[in-house]
Amino acid sequence: MTALATPPTTTAPAEDRPRARRPRSASSLRSVSFWLAALVVALVLLAAIAPGLLAPQDPLEISLGESFDAPSLAHVFGTDQSGRDVYSRVVHGAGQSLAIGLGATAIGLLGAVVLGLLGGLGGRLVDASVTRVIEVLYAFPGILLALILIAVYGSSALTQMVAVGVATMPGYARMVRGQVLAVKSSLYVEAARSLGHSPARILRRTILPNAFRPLTVLVTLGVGQAIVWAAALGFLGMGVQPPTAEWGAMLNAGRTYIQQAWWMDFFPGITIVAFTLSLTVLGRHLQRSTDSGATR
Repeated sequence: MTALATPPTTTAPAEDRPRARRPRSASSLRSVSFWLAALVVALVLLAAIAPGLLAPQDPLEISLGESFDAPSLAHVFGTDQSGRDVYSRVVHGAGQSLAIGLGATAIGLLGAVVLGLLGGLGGRLVDASVTRVIEVLYAFPGILLALILIAVYGSSALTQMVAVGVATMPGYARMVRGQVLAVKSSLYVEAARSLGHSPARILRRTILPNAFRPLTVLVTLGVGQAIVWAAALGFLGMGVQPPTAEWGAMLNAGRTYIQQAWWMDFFPGITIVAFTLSLTVLGRHLQRSTDSGATR
């Protein structure tokens, strides 16, 4: 009895094999969210740089005959208690709010870099002292610390900027210190020392660039946080004072008439939410790009 011959099995060429489809829903969703966030940020930047292009009407122009007009074609965001166009005030307020956010972030980063470098590069005594300073600042809630500074030095755009910057400083300082300590003990720093490089060159060309790289993501998120804190101070009446167009001050003015004219609070509030969320999306995207580049 002869065994039946089995036909030889052939392997399909690589080009004939069906390729597994990669799920595109997550990546496409990230792409859509990224471009939407970029569009929102671009519009706010345009409003801050050239508000007249988006809203030619004077944000301080008073028209008592049009007080509390609901949103319409004539006033797309309605008017406030003085008949001022809310849309124009939101657009012109972008520059003031963004300036406070950027200034506060810069102040917080400047102080954090000084504290972080002292703690990371100094000796044990210096590091312990810096750590205690950061812990003391952390012991106070950020918004409370900002309120104390404004109560002492008065309410203005500069005071608001400094107060928010000091309140955000401990978080930045802790990250800078941790990054400097991690980079200082890394293998490539040890290799630079073994090659005879001077401490100044190692600090300038190795430690600082690698320690500050994560801050690019943190700054993107920090600007949004600073704008929210500044708006909270303005909402409490401790920020920029009327009639200046600023998002937090507009929220403070609108809360008195919330039942009569809901749009006075709604449109500045939704602008703050949309802008800060967009900055968060861009920051997360930048973080993913940085992490993927570091793992290659």
